[in-house]
Amino acid sequence: MENITIDEVQQRISSGESLNLVDVREPHENADFNIGGILHPLGRIMAFQVDELEALRDQELIVYCRSGNRSGQAALMLETMGFSNVKNLVGGMLAWRERYPA
Repeated sequence: MENITIDEVQQRISSGESLNLVDVREPHENADFNIGGILHPLGRIMAFQVDELEALRDQELIVYCRSGNRSGQAALMLETMGFSNVKNLVGGMLAWRERYPA
């Protein structure tokens, strides 16, 4: 698993790059604040329910959560399932909101 910083992701979004962002938080957390990722809670990944991510198996996936812990777990699980290019957003949405307040 590789890590990626909030600055790297924000810069890529600002430049118009299309990213495969996966939010592994719970629906209420996503509703509160998100950066446009596919909502796919960690529990679903832990239960091997990744059908909606299958088309992205060989593409870069950037997973994020509140602080970077759950997304780290999700990234490791996805790699175990054969996803080949998974990155964990270090610091998660806490760091994002601190650095880039809305």
